[in-house]
Amino acid sequence: MDPWPFRHLVLRTPRLELRPDDDAGLLDLAEEARRGVHPPEEMPFGIAWTDAPPEDLGRNVLQFYWRVRATLTPADWTLNFLVRLDGRVIGTQGLTARDFAIGREVSTGSWIGLRHQGKGYGTEMRAAVLLFAFDHLGAGRARSSAHIGNPKSNGVSRKLGYVQDGTELLVRRGEATEDVRLLVTRDRFVRPAWELDVTGITECLDLLTT
Repeated sequence: MDPWPFRHLVLRTPRLELRPDDDAGLLDLAEEARRGVHPPEEMPFGIAWTDAPPEDLGRNVLQFYWRVRATLTPADWTLNFLVRLDGRVIGTQGLTARDFAIGREVSTGSWIGLRHQGKGYGTEMRAAVLLFAFDHLGAGRARSSAHIGNPKSNGVSRKLGYVQDGTELLVRRGEATEDVRLLVTRDRFVRPAWELDVTGITECLDLLTT
């Protein structure tokens, strides 16, 4: 048996290719983070990781994704897909679950480089992992969240059929802020017009659904 079958898993949309993170791709992701993820006056993330000094940011990115990858178990997993456009990494789309075999629920989180935003890639990559979760893993619900003042992320959620499921107080840059919790079920999910192509899934299933 392959000790890490996720290296063969690929999700393909009309424009994008999503593969679970690998070391070479993470170096490209770190470089994209250094180029900028959001305007400096904004902070869309619950943890202000992009505020790290430039000399630390790349290493921090690598260490975070290494740690997440190393702790994956069937009971508690996160797949951080590297999102590629024309073969180049432009961001990452995460898919997370705990006790998935029982709850059949996932959550998502993502970012793409600032220079690639506003072109619909965020919607396309989130739709890809939702199709993967609902159609290939058997998920029934998916959760997300976003800062109440983040129109881009909240706009993606609306397009895909999410509904508000409460709010959460977070502290960003020393100030109290509010996040919107969002929920979409398999029945409410607004499916894209295109079909998702998935390869390499068979050997991954035992590590995700049992």
